[in-house]
Amino acid sequence: MMRVLILNADYPRFLTWLYRQRPGLENESYAAQMAARNASLFGVADFYSRNFAGLGHAAMDIHVNNAWMRAAWAREHGLALSAPPPPGTPPARDAVPGWVQRAVAPLKPMLRPLARKVGLSPRLDTEAEQILLAQIEDFKPDLVLNQDLFHIDTRLARRIKQIGRPILIGQTGISPPRGEDWSVYDLMISQMRSVVEFFRGHGARAELVHLAFEPAILDVLPPPPPQQFDVTFVGAVSADHQRRVAQLEAVARRYDLKLFGSGLHTLPASSPLHRCHQGEVWGAAMYQALRASRITLNSHIDMAGSDAGNARLFEATGVGTFLLTDFKDNLHTLFAPQREVAAWRDPKDCLAMIDHYLADEATRVAIAQAGQTKTFAAHTFRRRVEQILGCFG
Repeated sequence: MMRVLILNADYPRFLTWLYRQRPGLENESYAAQMAARNASLFGVADFYSRNFAGLGHAAMDIHVNNAWMRAAWAREHGLALSAPPPPGTPPARDAVPGWVQRAVAPLKPMLRPLARKVGLSPRLDTEAEQILLAQIEDFKPDLVLNQDLFHIDTRLARRIKQIGRPILIGQTGISPPRGEDWSVYDLMISQMRSVVEFFRGHGARAELVHLAFEPAILDVLPPPPPQQFDVTFVGAVSADHQRRVAQLEAVARRYDLKLFGSGLHTLPASSPLHRCHQGEVWGAAMYQALRASRITLNSHIDMAGSDAGNARLFEATGVGTFLLTDFKDNLHTLFAPQREVAAWRDPKDCLAMIDHYLADEATRVAIAQAGQTKTFAAHTFRRRVEQILGCFG
């Protein structure tokens, strides 16, 4: 049996939503805040840790940028810590004009080292680092899975490695920061082949490990709602998703597209997506929005290139929704196109497929059911945890 620690960070916008949902949560115990965070079902929640535990390992999560959970842990362990500000402070990124975000999007990998030096990149302050290291000392992990290479940079990763010499695994689904020495990690994993090759080219062991779905969430979600939406999209529209924006705008001009997500402030006022916006949905509400859709759309971030592998592939199919996704060279290794998901190659093709599948309910339902069956068979967090452990014999 191993002791496994999963490090992650949450979107500031999600944290604002979480603590607004339950006023006073920030003053509750560490365990109560962790339970509320996991019950939201947002992101990977406790899906990795519960599956490590299901295989007989002791597992724990730390959300490294949650200042209120950090304060609760410090308080309960007799450590001094500055009081964090009340939840609800708007993320600084929202103040950056949309045209600036669109202009710098292609340059992000090169700009990240500079951004970190001048304090614009996410990072933990000295006090937060000290509490994190104390939490790690307390848990004494044998294996650490770090899912945030920005808050936990390689400098901090080396300090973590010194605490009992755990196996250290890094995971990222976007282009990693340049100019870092990745040798501190025993393994790097990503769902993007280009990222795996980047790490290998920089002397690190790296493997392709895809994202996943947690079937147990179906036991705690409310009953499926009626399929009241013809076409939906759930996710961000931003400077990093210019191909996605072009596709969704084409759909919005013909259909009553319902868009659930963030980033509308980065789009020109003339974009038809503004009238489609239904607000943001997190965790359980996101899954319910997917289930309320006859068709839900997927389009990968621009940097994904020819690779399929984002979370929506598994979230949508996992809850049994018909998924119309963008074609990628490796899609067939995950799902059978036109049998388990449908795949479009350009906006015109996407519109034709929406027409076809809205009119053919029987085929749409059959594909949705086949997609869910494939996800349950091949794309669960249990399968991913087994794959990760298999990398170490």
